[in-house]
Amino acid sequence: MSKDAHIVFTPSGRRGDFPVGTPVLSAARSLGVDIDSVCGGRGICGRCQIQVGEGDFQKHKIVSSCNNMTAFSSVEERYASKKGMKEGRRLSCQALIEGDLLIDVPAESQVHKQVVRKRADVREIEIDPPIRLHYVVVEEPDMHKPSGDLERLQAGLEAQWGLKNLHCDLRTLQTLQPILRKGQWQVTVAVENEKTIIAVWPGFKEKAYGIAVDLGSTTIAAHLCDLQTGEVTASSGIMNPQIRFGEDLMSRVSYVMMNPGGEKEMTAVVRESLDILIGVVAEEGKIERSDILSMTFVGNPVMHHLLLGIDPVELGGAPFALTLNSSIHLYASELDLNISRDGRVYILPCIAGHVGADTAGVILSEGPHFQDEITLICDVGTNAEIVLGNKHRLLACSSPTGPAFEGAQISSGQRAAPGAIERIRIDPVTLEPRYRVIGCDLWSDEEGFAEQTKDFGVTGICGSGIIEAIGEMFLAGIIQTDGIIDGSLAEKSPRVRSAGKTFDYVISESEPVITVTQTDVRAIQLAKAALYAGVKLLMEKLGVETVDRIQLAGAFGSHIDVKYAMVIGLIPDCDLARVQSAGNAAGTGARIALLNKKSRKEIEDVVHRVEKIETAVEPKFQEHFVNAMGMPHTTDEFVHLAGVVTLPPKKTGKSGGDGEDGGGRRRRRRAS
Repeated sequence: MSKDAHIVFTPSGRRGDFPVGTPVLSAARSLGVDIDSVCGGRGICGRCQIQVGEGDFQKHKIVSSCNNMTAFSSVEERYASKKGMKEGRRLSCQALIEGDLLIDVPAESQVHKQVVRKRADVREIEIDPPIRLHYVVVEEPDMHKPSGDLERLQAGLEAQWGLKNLHCDLRTLQTLQPILRKGQWQVTVAVENEKTIIAVWPGFKEKAYGIAVDLGSTTIAAHLCDLQTGEVTASSGIMNPQIRFGEDLMSRVSYVMMNPGGEKEMTAVVRESLDILIGVVAEEGKIERSDILSMTFVGNPVMHHLLLGIDPVELGGAPFALTLNSSIHLYASELDLNISRDGRVYILPCIAGHVGADTAGVILSEGPHFQDEITLICDVGTNAEIVLGNKHRLLACSSPTGPAFEGAQISSGQRAAPGAIERIRIDPVTLEPRYRVIGCDLWSDEEGFAEQTKDFGVTGICGSGIIEAIGEMFLAGIIQTDGIIDGSLAEKSPRVRSAGKTFDYVISESEPVITVTQTDVRAIQLAKAALYAGVKLLMEKLGVETVDRIQLAGAFGSHIDVKYAMVIGLIPDCDLARVQSAGNAAGTGARIALLNKKSRKEIEDVVHRVEKIETAVEPKFQEHFVNAMGMPHTTDEFVHLAGVVTLPPKKTGKSGGDGEDGGGRRRRRRAS
């Protein structure tokens, strides 16, 4: 009877007794230890590396030593010479047990790897992709044992990987015979969800890729990911060519209404751009298009419909009906996307007529449905998507904020580019400003600023800059609670100057002159009041008066100072330490869905539980909107904010004039 050895695996803590001569990989698998392998134990892929603990481990009652394992094999030597291996590492498929061992499985050798995200308060991504690679040796055809090539491939996958009853798509089947013969009956097979063979390559193939896409109305962003490791190997973006049909989504819907067949034009151009983008990231990642097996998409409802070739007209008016709000599984070829022959596409579910798959991506990324705390998530764009709640209940709505936060409809506004003011501070005594522009790390009153900015100058003010400008003007008393620029301060500072019936504040007097006008203030008030009113509506529906944490998603949320977002009343009062940028959370959600098959079922279940609130038909929305026009709010108290900044006393009046659009009723917009 052969002698048994006691084996302990860390970090899982699983243990068992095995006969001497057992491969470490076999022992690990029998215990359910998480060790990766693509080559099926042939020492080719190197994914199953382990390390032996040396010493007397009293906790486990064993003495472990590398001498309790067979010596380095010729297969391991070949792998180490070709690809390298860290000192002390062994291939678990080649090393055999000869005595008691404590074996550590490094993170990179685990099947369900964790990709650690930068912020500590969000979930890690567990790498468990729907599509996995399997290297398999197939029995050659034999006249005495009649069988098809597919059936022998299926038999090999069952015997070597335990995969049973696999289906094979016709397009993969059409190329199977030449691939088997080219590989001399050794091939790598891509299997989706342990059910379907979707690709076959001759010989050993180590890498497979997927692309996560955030299909925005202005920009399309794509991230090429290694499906085995989760690593983002290339990222790129492209302007959405549909802009020529209308800058905002409702303009594009109007284009379809006015031009029958217009949706086909927009579908064609966005698919063409996506195919170009696939080529760009494939080239950057130094891979072939055929290496890309999977794509995931998030986007707002109009973009979602146009990608699918669905007429979006019904989204243009009440009741804002979606064609479908379920997730969709497709072949990439159905969307005219040139990746692997049987490449797959997964599109996340939409939530409501103006709350799309991009919001589903944000929820998947930020995980409010796991939290006890009441979490507010705002994805701020031309339309703001808002999610509020916790693991017990989630509500969502959209609110028409307009393009002011992106620098549009602002007199000196521009997109974020070199020369755009992005940070500003105003002395409350002298009312003199100092600012920073994109492309220069110095403040405008620091030595060397003019020299560093001479190539591009000071050209305008971007979204984050206008938020800080309005916030600083309010804190300095230039703007009153009702949003009116106090014209009486013209006697104190030439920065406040008359513009007829209203007053402006001059930030920069060099060409071009950069000012904040009364109309600019009103545009920001309208935008921030729309968002705040949506938030208040959800808080009222949820039955809460405060929120515990706030996440600002999207490009806008990544660049603004959250303190100033609260100063102007863009978001409700909250401990500023609990207000953070979530970055491109929608794109991260698409990446999670690409890399983790369980997350797809998760978001599909969560979306069905989300309560959708339509602001357009809520009678309280207008009341909340009017109250939210004040700085930071007409009636709500900002206790947390008051502990961080000195809020001026509430002051209103007509000393500066009301502005050409001040005080007028807000025109409802439906845009994204």
